[in-house]
Amino acid sequence: MLKRVSLICFLIFSCYMGIESKDLKHLTNELEVNVAASRVWELYRHLGISMLTARELKTVIQSVQVLKGDGGVGTILKLTFVPGNSSYTERFIKIDDEKKVKVAKGLEGGCLAIGCSVQIVRLDIIEKTSDSCIIRSDIGYAVKEEFEANDPKPNIQLLAAAAQITKRFLESSKNDA
Repeated sequence: MLKRVSLICFLIFSCYMGIESKDLKHLTNELEVNVAASRVWELYRHLGISMLTARELKTVIQSVQVLKGDGGVGTILKLTFVPGNSSYTERFIKIDDEKKVKVAKGLEGGCLAIGCSVQIVRLDIIEKTSDSCIIRSDIGYAVKEEFEANDPKPNIQLLAAAAQITKRFLESSKNDA
């Protein structure tokens, strides 16, 4: 049921954004965390996950800048990667506290720099039990027609690493309490 509701919401959102869902490809990562969904959502809801990931991955992320906003819908966030790499800028376009869903649209960098026309990052915190949940990270993307032969793809490794960092951080603080 939850998957169906998520799919319907994504389809509605895609139509709103002028994107046909059949044109989007997806990369998804899921990780189970032995912490209540509400605790994970506290970290993911605003800027906490970006700041924690930057602090833990100093060899990958050089800086995190909030260009606009306070972590809510409309916030524009820029990640600058270690020298020699690039940057990625996104705008938070949906934050649903009830469903524990956060959606960001890529503005520049990431796969947009290598031939994608759209990059949408969706983060779902899915409750399994009162003390466990799943962090689902999904990147929906569309490739510009002239780049299809190159098959450019976004990189989901940073989102997977953020989920692992969250798991370690929250599970260890749960055990310390």
